[in-house]
Amino acid sequence: MEYFKYMETYDYEQMVVCQDKQSGLKAIIVIHDTTLGPALGGTRMWTYKSEEEAFEDALRLARGMTYKNAAAGLNLGGGKTVIIGDPKKDKNEEMFRAFGRYIQGLNGRYITAEDVGTTVEDMDMIYQETPFVTGVSPAFGSSGNPSPVTAYGVYKGMKAAANEAFGTDSLEGKVIAVQGVGHVAYNLCRHLHEEGAQLIVTDINKEAVDRVVTEFGAKAVDPSEIYSVDCDIFAPCALGAIINDETIGQIKAKVIAGAANNQLRETRHGDAIHEMGIIYAPDYVINAGGVINVADELNGYNRERALKKVETIYDNIAKVIDISKRDNIPTYVAADRLAEERIERMRNSRSQFLVNERHVLSNRIR
Repeated sequence: MEYFKYMETYDYEQMVVCQDKQSGLKAIIVIHDTTLGPALGGTRMWTYKSEEEAFEDALRLARGMTYKNAAAGLNLGGGKTVIIGDPKKDKNEEMFRAFGRYIQGLNGRYITAEDVGTTVEDMDMIYQETPFVTGVSPAFGSSGNPSPVTAYGVYKGMKAAANEAFGTDSLEGKVIAVQGVGHVAYNLCRHLHEEGAQLIVTDINKEAVDRVVTEFGAKAVDPSEIYSVDCDIFAPCALGAIINDETIGQIKAKVIAGAANNQLRETRHGDAIHEMGIIYAPDYVINAGGVINVADELNGYNRERALKKVETIYDNIAKVIDISKRDNIPTYVAADRLAEERIERMRNSRSQFLVNERHVLSNRIR
């Protein structure tokens, strides 16, 4: 990959390559855009097949965070870090302390958080070297487990999508098929049950399924059957790429709204469900509760304030649907447009401010 050409094409700001021989640290920090504020994005540790794969993943994920944070209404830009290594055997305190010093060297341009392959304990070690980290232990003032908050945001976003599809945002009596019942989905099922929805669930973890069946009266089906069940809403909350050539023809729901990341295998699948008249709540908009929650830590965490902000996911999904109808485009494209329009408004505002400042300065010089 020609990195400078790629960064220029997608308007990246900065890439920092970090290494620490003693600890074995090999990290790539990418800052995509800071128009709205400092770049916020997690640190992923993974056993990449090559260094090039790691660079590509860091670039892709950082740009995704710009869109996610912008669409969520946060005054934050997008960034991401990947650490090359096996999270099960390559971690040590020296590694994360060294990484924390690199973050500190960016003077607040980048704020990190937990991601795939990293833990709260890892964030605590980073915190020993820099305050520019979220998702640390509650003892240090963090927000704790983000799953309930993420679930609450998905629940609110689902209601907005339902309002478009059914003319009401009430989920009472609606049949909702939930794929995956992990931490986030369990809390989502609780909200849906409390509102009177009928649940159909599946997961490869039988204990997790049994818990939801017992507590919320859900009906369990085999994982292969979840796509074709008769339901009003399909909620993917497990794997990505589940909207694909094999599954689209099976889906009977009028709404797709769930917590899983990267639900569309390819963009053309987003086009296909749009043509079918299915209301799709774009994943990075509806599942933004977690990042909204950790972002609140930057102001001294307040649970009530964070939940109020998470409730705006309802409005954000409604805006995406409005843009979709306004421009006659699929909602996954409309979500990008929502983020891009917000960034562009701020960019223009800053440009006008600089023009005015120069005008004032030139008048003083005269």
